[in-house]
Amino acid sequence: MILADENIEDYLIDTLLVEGFEVFSIKRELRGMQDLDIAAYSLQPPRIILTEDKDFGDIVFANKKNLCGVILLRYHFSETQTINSILLKFLKENKHNLFGNFITISVNKIRTRPLPNY
Repeated sequence: MILADENIEDYLIDTLLVEGFEVFSIKRELRGMQDLDIAAYSLQPPRIILTEDKDFGDIVFANKKNLCGVILLRYHFSETQTINSILLKFLKENKHNLFGNFITISVNKIRTRPLPNY
């Protein structure tokens, strides 16, 4: 299951839902939730946080908070369609390898780092 942070656009959430992914949207259901609360919320049931917020890197690596996984999207506004396509392809090809990783997806590169406390 994917936990979409508040900064994830509705279009992308709807696309993921149509493609058969289970998505819970903070924007739609729990607007205004703080990052540390989102981190805690992602643990039960276990969910991969989908975000554009680099603060989740600090939460995991600097603050040593346990998370199931994070996908961080890094792109310029003009690359929105491209990053959405890259994400969708990546999720379809790697849906069983998401947990336990901090994944950064940009237009030019996908970087996967194991989570330290997973």
